[in-house]
Amino acid sequence: MTTTPRTWVVGEVVSAALLNQEIRDQFNSFFGAWSTYTPGWFAETGTNPTLGNGTLTGRYLKVGRTVDWVMQLTWGSTTAAGSGGGSENWMFGLPAAPAAGFTQRIVNVDAYDNGALHYSGNAVYATTNGGVFRTIVSNRADANGIWDSTLPFVYNAGDILYASGRYEAVS
Repeated sequence: MTTTPRTWVVGEVVSAALLNQEIRDQFNSFFGAWSTYTPGWFAETGTNPTLGNGTLTGRYLKVGRTVDWVMQLTWGSTTAAGSGGGSENWMFGLPAAPAAGFTQRIVNVDAYDNGALHYSGNAVYATTNGGVFRTIVSNRADANGIWDSTLPFVYNAGDILYASGRYEAVS
């Protein structure tokens, strides 16, 4: 809920309702529940992936122009990675459009291969497509830098991709 503070004028009568709206409610929004969103999922090149019976969910908290967010992709038996020869460079939508010109690389990404293997990486933000994060950089020596349908592993039902980050929104 956090919005631009009210501009008070000389001689204005301050009521309990105004104080509640401008101070109490704004303050409480810092501690409120996170909002849900459904991230978009697409490929920078090639054919877009399809979710099928998998799940893709996200939550976020926006305070002023600062957005904290989390996302989880759980691969289903009918989820398809898209095409592009393993180089489709997946992109996932953000909950609010990012400010132009920022390059913070504070997206943390974790992939779980059916709970058996765990890979961690980082990603970068882009202002394309209304705001996305993309180019997941792996800590795996053979991953060549970009996570996609084949790296850090070939995804199967039950595999999970988590991501979280913080960025400045355009408004």
